[in-house]
Amino acid sequence: MNGSGTAPAVPRPAYRRLSVEQRRSQLLAAALGLFAQRAPEDVSLDDVATAAEVSRPLVYRYFPGGKQQLYEAALRSAADELEQCFAEPEAGPLTRRLGRALDRYLAFVDQHDAGFSALLQSGSVVETSRTNAIVDEVRRAAAEQILHHLGAPEPSPRLRTTVRMWIASVEAASLIWLDEDKQPALDELRDWLVDHFVALLTATAARDAGTARVVRATLKLEAHDGPAGDFARRLLPVVSDAAHLL
Repeated sequence: MNGSGTAPAVPRPAYRRLSVEQRRSQLLAAALGLFAQRAPEDVSLDDVATAAEVSRPLVYRYFPGGKQQLYEAALRSAADELEQCFAEPEAGPLTRRLGRALDRYLAFVDQHDAGFSALLQSGSVVETSRTNAIVDEVRRAAAEQILHHLGAPEPSPRLRTTVRMWIASVEAASLIWLDEDKQPALDELRDWLVDHFVALLTATAARDAGTARVVRATLKLEAHDGPAGDFARRLLPVVSDAAHLL
């Protein structure tokens, strides 16, 4: 109590004026945080306003198209982050590069589990041709990055299909991993997916001369103690009894 017998006023936190871009980034970050925990249809503009500690009219000021526009903008932001997962320096064996890219990709999946599921699985009420195009853009960008690291600027149709098949399997494995309570451990899942990539490439190389040239050049850079060497040593005992097929 002060001298007049009234309680002293509690000072309000100073209002922080943000630039247009800063405020937009703040709202997108709040939306992404919510979409990481819930399916898009379960997130309201009021939820975003509360998470960002702003008013609902302010959210509408930046996203006059409402929830759909906000969701598409948040999805675009997440897609940009996912595309960067596959950006890797061109140094060292391919399997090592791929492993580092998968570490970043799977960390994103782990951090945005519910949102990642909603992003890739159909049925969301906010799904549109535009949101589907954003998701497909991530897949195509990842494929181009991998083909670049394979040294295949003009890949054969079978090689391009193989890479896109593998990306689809990574997505499927990620969704299954979430559904299985995030088992196995992330590093085990990563190594398994790298093994799948090597196996798919090898199977395609057996039928496609262009892929075979790429695989030979790629394997020359692999180390005995690296992922490809480890995979080969584990694979040979499995197929050793198949000599009668030769």
